[in-house]
Order: sequence, then C-alpha cells, then structure tokens
Amino acid sequence: MSAPSLVVPPTRGRLTRRISSDAATREALSMGPTVVVPPKHLMAPSSANEVAAAMETARHELDNASSPISPYSPSETSVTDKYAYAFDIDGVLIRGGKPIPEAIEAMKVLNGENEYGIKVPYIFVTNGGGKTEQERCVQLSQQLEMEVSPGQFICGHTPMREMAEKYNTVLVVGGEGEKCRHVAEGYGFKDVVTPGDIIKDNQDTTPFRQLTTEEYQNSRARNFGEVEIEAIFVFADSRDWASDQQIILDLLMSKNGRLGTRSANFDEGPPVFFSHNDVVWSTSHDLTRIGMGALRVSLEAMFQAVTGKKLETTAFGKPQIGTFQFATRLLQQWRKDTHGIDSPPDTVYFVGDTPESDIRGTNEFDKHADNSWYSILVRTGVFEAGTKPRFQPKATVDNVLDAVKHGMEREYKKALKQSMQSAPVAEAIALE
Repeated sequence: MSAPSLVVPPTRGRLTRRISSDAATREALSMGPTVVVPPKHLMAPSSANEVAAAMETARHELDNASSPISPYSPSETSVTDKYAYAFDIDGVLIRGGKPIPEAIEAMKVLNGENEYGIKVPYIFVTNGGGKTEQERCVQLSQQLEMEVSPGQFICGHTPMREMAEKYNTVLVVGGEGEKCRHVAEGYGFKDVVTPGDIIKDNQDTTPFRQLTTEEYQNSRARNFGEVEIEAIFVFADSRDWASDQQIILDLLMSKNGRLGTRSANFDEGPPVFFSHNDVVWSTSHDLTRIGMGALRVSLEAMFQAVTGKKLETTAFGKPQIGTFQFATRLLQQWRKDTHGIDSPPDTVYFVGDTPESDIRGTNEFDKHADNSWYSILVRTGVFEAGTKPRFQPKATVDNVLDAVKHGMEREYKKALKQSMQSAPVAEAIALE
C-alpha cells in the first residue's frame, strides 16, 4: 500500500489541517483551510501501521489498521512520504543520561499527535557508541517513553561493520569493559583484540596501569609476539588515555602490526580508524567535555613528536559524508519496511547541537545528495548562545520540539502553496 503523497489530508482540492479549539487563534486560522476540533479527539492515539523491530531485545509489532478511514477523523493519521527527520541524541534528545524536557513531546508529535493528522518517519544518528545498537535502543526507548528499533539507529561505529570482511585480527579500543569487543564480534570481525589482552600478555606494556581482577579474568591470554594486528578501531571514548595511546603508538610504529617490533621508517603499522571526530560533546556538566576527536588530535601530535612524521587517521561518524550516505540507506530501508514507502523523502530534516559535526555534515551532504537535507541547530547542547557558528544551519531553534514544529510547518506551507498553484489548472480541466 503506497503512502499518501501530501503532508496533510486533501479536501475539495485544497489542503486542510486540523487544530485544537483552544489553539484556534486568528493567526492560526489565517494559514489556509483549517478544521477546528476538540483537543481530546485531536490527541487520540493513532491506529495507523507502526512497527518497531528491535531484533533480540526490543522486537514488537502493532496490528495494522485495515478498515477504511475518513480524512476528517481526528483519531486517524497517515504517514507522509514527502519528508523525514534524523536526530542527533546527546544535547538534542538526551543530556547527562536524562531526556531533555521537550524531547518526549517532540516524539509524540512525530508519531501523530499533531494538528496535521500525520506521522513522520525518523531515524537517530549519533556519534556516540560503545554498546550494541540493540542496547542503545532499549536505553533510548526507556528515556523517551517510546519504542526505538535498531532499524532506525546509527551509532558512530555502525558503518564500521561494513569493514568486517576486510580485516582479520583487529584491536578495538574504548568503552566499558568488554562491550566494544562484543560489538565488533557482532559486526562479524573474526579476531578481536582489546588493550586488556595486550596488557595481560605483558604487564610492562603500560607501566602505570594494572588490570583489575575483573579485567584480568575477562582479558584473553595469547602470545602477541606471534600475532599481527591488521587494523585499529577506536569504537568509543577511551577510559584510560595513557595506556590506550601507548598501545596504539606501539602498533603504529611496529612492523606489520606485530607488538615488540619497530619499523625502520615508521610506515609499516596498521591503519587506525575513529568512530567519530567530535572534540567536545554535551554532558550533564555545565560546560562541554572533551571527546574522541581530542584523543585523535593527541595521538597524531604524539606520533609526530616521536617519529617526526605525520600520522594519517580515518574518522567515521558526522560530519563524514559516508555516515550520511549510510543514514540515507538506513532511512530508505526503514520507511520501506515500516511504512511501505519504497522511495527516498524529498527532504530530510537533520536536528543537531554541534555545528562542527551535525550542521557541517548536513550542509555538505546536501550538496551531493539527490534530495534535500535541511540542517536545524538546537540551543540545548554544545552550541553556546551569543556565538556565531562557523557552519551555519538553515534554522536555529531553542529545542528539539521547536525543530520538529519548524519542519512540519515548513512542509505544510510548501504543500499549501503547491496546492494553490495547481488549483487553477485543475479548475480549467474540470471546465473543459
């Protein structure tokens, strides 16, 4: 069943929206054809098709509505095929592990509780990681009081799964305990090494760090004098910069990734990949905290200080174009599987808080994409009031709810304008 092409239900050739009776101001009524309805009917839950396929831990499916619906029924919603949303998480929806106050309401609006009577597909694109997509989805579902599927979720390291066939033995750095090893193995990497494994084999590798009893038990024993590590992946923020950087530097200066060796020209070590490049990020602290991008800068500076050569590293995540391309594929698949829409949206509204990654990446990708990517910056995260971002968004709003309303109102006005332009043509055809 194909999805409707208009953002709001049509009536007699004109576009109509519905507003609550307590919101029917003169300004609201001036925005084109409007049906005023009681709020309690407007906010009734939708019975339209909704699927949240959360794989092992969050799988759930709602029944499809099969009976004919009236375009004027306030309890019914349709799914727009014209546009979609993509959200960053930290600083936009969540801050310090808690939902930003407007975030829950914003999701309700997208899920049909709005005056236009529509649902809008959306995905989440975060530079964060260190856990499986399933685990992050369960966590986000609890925080936002709704179901989130891995099919609509991208971590910073999610695109790395496409490299599992290229490398055999890899070092995975960052995160809590063994979680990043489990993530990498879930992606299909065949032989995953952690810094703990290396320290367990040779305690002198990191003179100032000793493994805890739990770390020692979880680390895997092997002789790294006989192992060649083919690539280094920083999946999540390092919990111990000194030891992790020491191990990475040892490998970068080695002969073909074999620990305990040294390359004559320091050009035989394995490549190193970072899941994102955010230098700072938004937490529960009043000020921004340094992130993985800072680790990358530090590692490159140390390599040059020790070897006299420049280190070339690769970053995934935002603002890299590859991550937005991956997001495009995910969004198209999600719309197809969940809503039966087998086509890309005309516009994707990307809502973020970091100009250097969210806004920069969206604006750059918009230049290359076949459709339109529209950047919206919120003031609830990294962005500081009174400053002028180096990378300018298409719109700047206070919070994620305002971002959602901005895009939906913009789409309504676009559709209304198109309808009014096509009305004279339709009338002429009718007269003939």
